[in-house]
Amino acid sequence: MIVVTGATGNVGQPLTQALAKAGERVTAVSRHAAAMPDGVRHVPADLAEPQGLTPALDGAKALFLLLSGDLHAPEARPTDIIDLAAASGVRRVVLLSSQGVATRPLGPSRIAMRAVEDALRESGLDWAVLRPGGFASNALAWAESVRTQGTVAAPFGDVGVPIVDPADIAEVAAACLLDDRHTGGIFELTGPEVITPRQQSEAIAAALGSPVRFHELTREEAKAAMTQFVPPELADDTLDIISAPNPAELRISSDVERVLGRAPRPFNNWVARSIAAFR
Repeated sequence: MIVVTGATGNVGQPLTQALAKAGERVTAVSRHAAAMPDGVRHVPADLAEPQGLTPALDGAKALFLLLSGDLHAPEARPTDIIDLAAASGVRRVVLLSSQGVATRPLGPSRIAMRAVEDALRESGLDWAVLRPGGFASNALAWAESVRTQGTVAAPFGDVGVPIVDPADIAEVAAACLLDDRHTGGIFELTGPEVITPRQQSEAIAAALGSPVRFHELTREEAKAAMTQFVPPELADDTLDIISAPNPAELRISSDVERVLGRAPRPFNNWVARSIAAFR
């Protein structure tokens, strides 16, 4: 049985579906109840309180660990989850980390994630670490303004990075959970092209068949919007990258193709699959 945390999110949901389709027994973990594919067990848990995972881990052979905001919760001890997994008999953990652990190692959120990576490597478990850059699905933050105002508002409109489709992250995660060949791997996951926020808005407009106006936010405006959903230190770390990506953050990685045997999906592919959210 495989446990998927963050199972209702942009990575966890397609991962849960892929594992279920492959015939695996899956336990999906999220904070709140949600519809699941047939045969998937759901266990509500808050990763900021690791002991809540105990029922989900009973009988599990592998764990997909997505910490997100739980990494930064007050009194959070995310490394306890790894200890709990090992004590429960889990043999393999695939961790969703961040590209910034390597490219911006001194950022506060990156230091915290590096500690989790280190704990996993030292745990004695089989492991793999996924380090994606920016997600294509971050564009969903624009969905309401596109629907109601025909506008995308974002900072640094002409600064691009090779954002990755979360469905590609999910497929790589599934491969790492199911295939021993990927054990001990650290995979940097990017899309196939550098694309700016302005170009993303143009791709959305093309898919809609109607104009979308781009409005450039200041850094301060962008941080105020982001901190409604993520901790301030994570917002600052993210804004540092998207305002002035360094050469490592602009590099297009071959790791998606190396694991999946195909090129990563471009942003317009994600838009085509997600366009209903913008209508």
